Amino acid sequence: MSDTVSGLLSIAALLLLLALLYVPLGDYMARVYSGVKHWRVERGVYRLTGVNPDVEQSPRSYAVSVVGFSAVGVVLLMALQIGQAHLPMARDLPGVPFWMSFNTAASFVANTNWQSYGGESTLGFTVQMAGLAVQNFLSAAVGMAVAVALIRGFVRVRSGSLGNFWVDLTRGTLRILLPIAFVGALLLIAGGVVQSFSDTAMTTLAGHNQVLTGGPVASQEVIKVLGTNGGGFFNANSAHPFENPNGFTNLLEILLILVIPVALTRTLGTMLGHRRQGLAVLAAMGTMWAISLVVVTAAEVGAHSNAAQAAGAAMEGKETRLGEWATALFAVATTGTSTGAVNASHDSLTPVGGGMVLLNMMFGEVSPGGVGTGLYGILIMAILAVFIAGLMVGRTPELLGKKIGSRQMTYVALYTLTTPALVLVGTGVAIALGSTPDAMGNPGGHGFSEVLYAYTSGANNNGSAFGGITVTSDFFQITIGLAMLLGRLVPIVMVLLLAGSLADQGKVPVTAGTLPTHKPLFVGLLVGVILIITGLTYFPALALGPIAEALA
Repeated sequence: MSDTVSGLLSIAALLLLLALLYVPLGDYMARVYSGVKHWRVERGVYRLTGVNPDVEQSPRSYAVSVVGFSAVGVVLLMALQIGQAHLPMARDLPGVPFWMSFNTAASFVANTNWQSYGGESTLGFTVQMAGLAVQNFLSAAVGMAVAVALIRGFVRVRSGSLGNFWVDLTRGTLRILLPIAFVGALLLIAGGVVQSFSDTAMTTLAGHNQVLTGGPVASQEVIKVLGTNGGGFFNANSAHPFENPNGFTNLLEILLILVIPVALTRTLGTMLGHRRQGLAVLAAMGTMWAISLVVVTAAEVGAHSNAAQAAGAAMEGKETRLGEWATALFAVATTGTSTGAVNASHDSLTPVGGGMVLLNMMFGEVSPGGVGTGLYGILIMAILAVFIAGLMVGRTPELLGKKIGSRQMTYVALYTLTTPALVLVGTGVAIALGSTPDAMGNPGGHGFSEVLYAYTSGANNNGSAFGGITVTSDFFQITIGLAMLLGRLVPIVMVLLLAGSLADQGKVPVTAGTLPTHKPLFVGLLVGVILIITGLTYFPALALGPIAEALA
């Protein structure tokens, strides 16, 4: 079977599986967040934490809970890393240096999973399981909770509350993430992913004995991709054969990356009582994902002469077990969401392919986006789109029965500007430092792309690395760590305040002049707004990096 046929069949199988899971998973998540009954195990959690699950929170209280919970998570995860030498199953590894522990804690709490360390050579099994894997579950549950709170803002009328964060967090973890992760981990183990509490003794082809680092890999791998986290147990991430042994596990991991963000659009339509609206959001996400996949695949597979193909084409930096098609598909999935897992070195992508995956993050990771973050991110863009449409026709903009006024647009503007400011300021300061060229793996436009990619990945809570650049200095540890925390928490606060302002309104009746937001015209407008806003914001930076490299 040719690589082209195999690649096309993989894409078709992925789309078919997503279509089969879309309705049941999306409706199930809607029932989870809309239900009034609490499971017995959940009531036990509420008693232990002192939470009254039947009392709802105001938008500000909900936001304070998210920020406070995240802050505590950073402190606890830092403590685990610094005190690692005194923990069981530490594998004789020392404690993690202070600023590296801060960077790592900020990364995993922010659902970024940017890694400035080598997993198997830095962290023991206890920190990997009790620290990183736990945060993989909790940070994903936080993203879903915030997305559901925004949906409630559109649904509720004259309401001063958005639900209870602690209930949403608990339900998302116990009812959605844990069951899927359990089944997914079994499938990964069946596919050859390692799950043990010891190193693995291997016999080489030459007959020599070799000991390779093992560990509880499958249990962390599954939530790493399911929760759109991305942090690898090993430094090679999903290019490591213990994390991603073959084509089956590669396709399964891509499916796990996409399944919740895609199904959440069905959850949106179900909770709104307007399923065509959820399909319209999915269409916008799918359009951007398809364009990105075509561009990256063409750049990595098709833009080569016959001689180059015969010599291996663009296989440098890619796993021969998987090939270019699987690399392109994984790269688009991981940067179109806030996952950041990689099955190849993005530094080795062609200038066009590398520029496209960089753009995926700059779009705000809404194709289809992270767990929860993609949904509330594209809803923010939808508000911006109806605002622009309202200005064009001279009408007060409305979305899903709620008026979009100056208060709402203030929150939208602050949300939209936060991440670009962190990316561009961070990149500018880093480039201005005399020490940065020594940290860059390449000179010129490619080296600039390495720095730009690092701050884009951090501020957008993606976590993938372009490679090449060394980010172990205190400057990079601190600045990228702050970019990850601010890029996560500031937009979340803006989303929750926006949700509160929407919930406080009444419903606006649909009239002949209301812009229908569930039809192809609006889907096109939404995609166009995302492309234009991103282009206007980032074009100068892209011109110095991947565009200059491609033209050269």
